[in-house]
Amino acid sequence: MEQDIHLLIVEDEAALRETTAERLVDHKYQVVAVASGEEAVERLSEFAFDVVLTDLRLPGIDGREVLGAAIERYPEIVGIVMTGFGTVKDAVEAIKRGAAEFITKPFQFDQLLHVLASALEQRRLRSENAYLRSQLEDRYRFEGLVGRSRQMRELFELLETVAASTSTVLVSGETGTGKELAARAIHHNSRRRTHRFVALNCSAVPETLLEAELFGHVRGAFTGAVANRAGRFEIADRGTLFLDEVGTMSVALQAKLLRVLQERELERIGDTRTIKIDVRVIAATNADLPQLVQDGLFREDLYYRLNVIPIDLPPLRERREDIPLLVRHFVNRLSQQQTPAREVTVTQEAMRRMMAYGWPGNVRQLENAIERALALGGERTQIDVGDLPPELQNSAAPEQPVAVILPDGGVDLPAYIANVERGLISQALNETDGNKQRAAQLLGLKRTTLVEKVRRLRP
Repeated sequence: MEQDIHLLIVEDEAALRETTAERLVDHKYQVVAVASGEEAVERLSEFAFDVVLTDLRLPGIDGREVLGAAIERYPEIVGIVMTGFGTVKDAVEAIKRGAAEFITKPFQFDQLLHVLASALEQRRLRSENAYLRSQLEDRYRFEGLVGRSRQMRELFELLETVAASTSTVLVSGETGTGKELAARAIHHNSRRRTHRFVALNCSAVPETLLEAELFGHVRGAFTGAVANRAGRFEIADRGTLFLDEVGTMSVALQAKLLRVLQERELERIGDTRTIKIDVRVIAATNADLPQLVQDGLFREDLYYRLNVIPIDLPPLRERREDIPLLVRHFVNRLSQQQTPAREVTVTQEAMRRMMAYGWPGNVRQLENAIERALALGGERTQIDVGDLPPELQNSAAPEQPVAVILPDGGVDLPAYIANVERGLISQALNETDGNKQRAAQLLGLKRTTLVEKVRRLRP
């Protein structure tokens, strides 16, 4: 039997409820027993059970409604219904509502154990099959993250290692580098893959609504709160919650997020009840969080809580050797989605322009450029320079080496290069008033690379 199976019994007959609960506990199940559908729905809002065993005929909210509420909240839950009115109609209705099994009262306890074991085994097989199918369908180990450069190979190794852990992750990178793809890759390759991956862009939700979106609310908590509503943390229970652009969150809300991360529990807005949660958080940002900490705009304790495992995604300009591979990947995928599907190639000149371009929008911008080229190309089977966005058509060829005169006495090349680097870095820092993130962008570097160069080149 699976370990730590949490089972909710809903039965209004006290003797049957208590006896069944006691015997299931003896068989190592974690059991909560309630007498009404109303109490069952309340418990389901607080905890993610593995199994709900409910009588069909209950006063008030009946077993069908309990089953529906359970499956709506937790699609993977195993629903087993029991009734003393074991008609075909009852059985069909229960199965339609998602019940895995149907058992007629009175029943032998061994019969119930068999039904439970069978239903749990079916769930396990479904989960395994779903995962195996997804693995077969994925061309790449980390779907959507494409590359063979040294930076990407190192990234894939890091993601695989991180996926095996349960620690909080902070993904940094410029817009369009694939931060959500990296988060999904971690989840997909983790032990939480059979549960939900829930994404929330903190910058896309008004500050007044972000707290409710994260933690949920109860009816009447504020104007417009007409019903109880679970937040993203509850929805992601036992799965992964991806918080994009976490740097845009207000300091007040940061404090509440920190408490949830520390205590592993939350309270819905307007409620005093505490809800336990089991969620892995992956946060992402394109902002300079250390700088925001220095400026008093981001809590230092929250930063360290999120930055347990840092992952820095390289911009496309730092891995130009991946551009041809990415272009072929997007061309193949997008051209097959068109009607009719067709084989499309890219001219050398178009590829040269794409290799020379700086891609400030990174991989997302490249994908959009390919999609535009295919759309404008009609039924043609070749992408040329004229099909590319204007900024690429006007991009210059890669710069030729600057002609220099070598002194008769020769030159100390490492010292000369170091001096040039030092001058360019100094100029970039002056132009950005010392902001290392912006200076790094001017120089086409990662912030961490710039910091290391400043340290190494210091006279």
